Parts: sequence; C-alpha cells; structure tokens
Amino acid sequence: MPMKPLITLLLAACCTGAAAQSPLDWGDQLNGTYKNPVLNADYSDPDVIRVGDRYYMVASDFHFLGMQMLESADLLHWRIVSQLYDRFELPGWDANGHYGGGSWAPALRHHDGRFYVYFCTPDEGLFMTSAAKAEGPWEPLHCVKAVEKWEDPCPLWDDDGQAYLGRSRHRAGPIIVHRMSGDGRQLLDDGVTVYTGPVAEGTKFLKRHGHYYLIIPEGGVGQGWQTVLRSRSVYGPYEKRVVLEQGSTAVNGPHQGALVDVITPRTPAAGTVADSAAPLPADTTWWFLHFQETHPCGRVVHLQPARWKDGWPLMGADIDGNGIGEPLMVWQNPLPSTVYPPSTLHPSPSTLLTPLSDDFRGDSLCWVGHRQRALGPQWQWNHNPVDSAWSLSVRRGWLSLLALPAASLKEGRGQLSQKTVGYQSLATTRLDASQLSDGDHAGLLCTGRAFMAVGVCREQGRLHLYTEADGQRTIVAPCKGRTVWLRADIDSRSNSHRFLVSTDGRQYTPVGQPFPLTMGYWKGSRVGLYCYTTAHRTGGKALFDWFNYEILK
Repeated sequence: MPMKPLITLLLAACCTGAAAQSPLDWGDQLNGTYKNPVLNADYSDPDVIRVGDRYYMVASDFHFLGMQMLESADLLHWRIVSQLYDRFELPGWDANGHYGGGSWAPALRHHDGRFYVYFCTPDEGLFMTSAAKAEGPWEPLHCVKAVEKWEDPCPLWDDDGQAYLGRSRHRAGPIIVHRMSGDGRQLLDDGVTVYTGPVAEGTKFLKRHGHYYLIIPEGGVGQGWQTVLRSRSVYGPYEKRVVLEQGSTAVNGPHQGALVDVITPRTPAAGTVADSAAPLPADTTWWFLHFQETHPCGRVVHLQPARWKDGWPLMGADIDGNGIGEPLMVWQNPLPSTVYPPSTLHPSPSTLLTPLSDDFRGDSLCWVGHRQRALGPQWQWNHNPVDSAWSLSVRRGWLSLLALPAASLKEGRGQLSQKTVGYQSLATTRLDASQLSDGDHAGLLCTGRAFMAVGVCREQGRLHLYTEADGQRTIVAPCKGRTVWLRADIDSRSNSHRFLVSTDGRQYTPVGQPFPLTMGYWKGSRVGLYCYTTAHRTGGKALFDWFNYEILK
C-alpha cells in the first residue's frame, strides 16, 4: 500500500504530461483544425443531440452492458458520464452466450425536459429508457414491444402533440412509421411503410420548417451512403436525395449518424460594445457525425460540416462535382470548439475521450441505470454482471475479481473491458495473483473476434505466467513472485499487437507472439481485465491495483 500514492501520481502524469505537448494523429489538432476521426474508437451507429450548450451521444453497444452516454462541449472532446442500464432482465442474459445481440443502433432525443433513448435487440424487442439528466439515474428499461427482428428505432414528438416512431426491420428495411403514445411507452398501431430502399436502416427523425425528414443510411455498413427523405406529411410520400457518399475519398461507407445544430453567439464588430441587455443574434451551423468501418478498431466517428440548401441538408464537400457530398478528413476554422468557453479550445489530447484509466479507489460514483457504481463508466461487462464476483472493498484501492467457472476466456463471465482508442496505445495493469486457487486464470485481455490474453494461472499450487489465444493456453514460465505487471501494446495501423510483462514495473519484456485482431460480433477491438477458473467450482480472487490506458497516436 505505501506505493499507491506514487502510482496514482505516475498515472496522472501519463495522461496529462508529455502527450499534451503535441496533438494525436486524429481529433483536435490544437491549432484550429481537426482530423477525422474525431472519436477514434468503436462508437458505432452514433446518435447525437444538442441540449443547451452541450452535446450528448449514444451508440450501439450490442452485448456489452451497458450502453454509454457521452457528453461534449464542442463535438471533439467527449466524456463518458453514465451507463443507461447494467443488465437485461431477459432469459439467457445471465449466461455469456449473447455475442452480437443486445443494443443495436439507438436513438437519443430530448423532449419535455427529459432524455429518451430507444433501441431494439434482435431477439427480444423494442426498449426505451429516460432520465432527467444525462448523468442519470436512468429509469429501468421498458419494453415498448416484445418482438423479434426490428431495428433502428427513432421517436418524434410533433408540434401538435402527436408522437411517432420510425424503425426498420432486421437486415435493413423497409422504413416503417408508427403512432406512439405521448409518454413514449407504447405503440398505437402496426405502422405504415413509407420507404423501401437498398439496405435502408438507421432511421433518424427530424422536423424543420414544416418538413419531416428521415435521415437514413443505405447500401450496407462498409459500402453505403447517406440518404435523406423529405415530406410535408409524416406518412409521406417522401422525396429522396443522396447527400453523402465515399466518392473519390478513402472513407468507406460514410453514413449512419446524426445531424446536429450548433448555436454560435455572434461577436461584436471591432470597435463596438455589446449590449448585455440585448445580446447579438446567434448563427446556426450544422454538423453531421457518422461512422466509418475500420479494422480492427471498429466503427469510428467522423465529423462533417453540413449546411442547408433549398430545404435539403448537404454534408461534407462535393469534391468530384456530382452534386453529392464526400467526407473531409481535415477541417479548418470555424470549428465547433470555437462556440463555447475558451477553456475548451486547447485541452490536452488525452481529453479527446475520458475516462480511460482507473485507480480503483471508487472515489467517483457514476449512475449505471438506476443504481450507482464505483467502477468507472468506461468499463462494461459482456453479460449480466455477477455483483458478488467483483469488489473494490476486499482490498481498498484494488479491483477484486472472483474466479467463476469457465472453459476458456471467451466463456468467462469475469471479463471487464473497454473500447480501444486511437491508432496506437498502451494498456498496463498490476496484478496480485497471491489469492488464486488451482485452476484459476487472471490477467489482461485483448478481444475482437479473437480472445487473446496474458496472465497468471495456478496449477498444482504454483503460479505460472501464461498466454491464451482463442482457448489455447500456453505456459510461458514460472512466476518469480506473486505480483506481475502486464501490458498490451496495441497498434491498429499495423494490426500487430503484443503482450509484455514486468516483475518490477519498469522493464517490460515481450511474451508470446505478436497477434492481429479483427472486428467480431459487430464490435471492434477491446482491452480489459479478466478472471476465471477451469475448476468445477468457484475459485479464488485476482487483485488489480490499477489500470492505465495511454493513447500514443
């Protein structure tokens, strides 16, 4: 314990020290420009809204629990502020067999002073939750309709008090519009088909200047484009226009996201004084956030300037002159970050997404659904959590994971992971394996479709360093002590990753062979901690002192 304050200081230095002197290869460049992606992590199917002077984002989290709510002041720097739920009260979700299921393509809206989120699961139905604040608490998930193979819902509360919900069907399309109760908790009819197109999905409703807009992606995840439908009636008929495509760029499938407005207060002209009692009018600019499928990171978030012309939103820039926008990789002033307080203009690059590291002191509670949790909101389980199998109080300032029975890492319920971020990063943890029992395995994981790990196992009363690759475990060497430092060097550009180990926290040695990662079960690469046992009983405990995540590029 005497080393804990020093370790905490070192982690803080890692996140805010040398890395702050130069920008990363993506996001805010600290000079009035940004590079796409603005959020280089697997936030697939993003939906974003503005409420007052802040922006909020949700994204598909599939089988990981639970869906995260993010907040930003400028559309460039994001903070995870809560999770909407921590479990599915549905058959089978206590087991670890729902890879690829769970929350698909959510919609986020703010209505009558509350946040609302809707999503479908492929097998169980249409769900919603709401909260007065983005930080939570969130209402328990409500099943609007128990049904299979619906997807991508989005609500619309109209000016006359009527409410609607648009959605598509599994494997995309057609687009169907339902009447909905004013409280958003039930559908009032079987729906009307308003559009049929090539892989039409990702429904996002918008009403502007008397027109109803359905902003939808078409053509498929990695190859598609962005379509906008427009009508004077919520039920159509709808006109169609393609507004964003890959075109001559290298940004494949630029679609499925959110069109959001930015209110920019005008500044006084030179030599004049602003009248505080009569503020200057505000300008409105528009931005479109969409994903791009990359490997192995997953579907990362891009930000495109947008504008309205003749009642249609135009996104990106018409580079090839065919009347359809194409995504920009670099954008100069005016940036969204020039809108609000100057303190947001030049933050450290490490704040492009927070939090990432965790000292496991549990000092900052966050809402996960309607309960508070001491674990940071970046952490997600891959199943309904077993609350009795993890703790921050067994040893103060350490995360304790109980070894639950499993044949391999993939099947283990003791997986706590988060999205990888950036093109290159380091994830490091300190493991105390002294309380492991025979058959127990614990350590650091990297996952996508493959399940890779480095850690410590106990066999016949002795601790061994070992690696695991999709269930194949290899003993590397006997452990020289009870404590070991484990590190993952993650490089998404080369897609060659490796594990390293240390016995003193200073000198690290590669262990095992470099390995690739691929997207799997609709999700990109992840990193995290685990503990499981191959014995036919609950095993011992793994104790993790801290987890440090450092973005390098």
